[in-house]
Amino acid sequence: MQKYECEICGYIYDPEQGDPDNGVEPGTAFKDIPDDWICPDCGADKESFVAV
Repeated sequence: MQKYECEICGYIYDPEQGDPDNGVEPGTAFKDIPDDWICPDCGADKESFVAV
C-alpha cells in the first residue's frame, strides 16, 4: 500500500502501521482514513498529505 507524507512536518503515514493511537487500525489504506483525521505530529488536516 502507498505511503503518504505530511507536507507540513514530514510525518509519514504507513498503512501497514496505521495510527492506532488515533483510531486508525494497521492495514488501513490512506483513502479509507476518516476525513476528520489529522496528522498526529503537527495537527495538519488529511489534505496536507501527498503520496510518496
